[in-house]
Amino acid sequence: MEIHRFEKLWLGASLLLIVALIATIVYGAVGPGVAMVDDSGGTVDPSDLTASDNFREPGVYEADDGGYDVYVRAYQFAFEPGSNSPIRVPADTEVTFYVTSGDVTHGFNLAGTNVNTMVIPGQVAEITVTFDEPGTHYIVCNEYCGAAHHTMRGTVEVVPRDQFDQQSSEVNN
Repeated sequence: MEIHRFEKLWLGASLLLIVALIATIVYGAVGPGVAMVDDSGGTVDPSDLTASDNFREPGVYEADDGGYDVYVRAYQFAFEPGSNSPIRVPADTEVTFYVTSGDVTHGFNLAGTNVNTMVIPGQVAEITVTFDEPGTHYIVCNEYCGAAHHTMRGTVEVVPRDQFDQQSSEVNN
């Protein structure tokens, strides 16, 4: 039995496409900047988020390693901080977001970045990122959380390090 040369060509092209598809899937699963959410952030009592020291007064705090920790509470239909007042963080600094919810499942997505996680009641989602340039990133809830879900948004303002240090010293004085 003889296989026509065009059949060989199509067979080779089909096998090449299958290998390319599998390679793309493998790269997407283990590639840079992609990680599964785990329980490293810990848990809190969803019925009383204020019982946890970290979420009693959510906000931006300087970490021991020179970076910043940002504690955010998500609730129907806002982020605290983020919705009523923007979250301000310095550029070129490692920032770790700790996000939790006490009511329903929410999403925490910083548009234009690779920061994207589910916020499950009682679980603390931990996401670390370094913003290279100053700018404004919008927080979007990308998990349907109720009738006013479409109004749930906030902002993260990334400012130059010297401007951030100046604003921090003015607040503390």
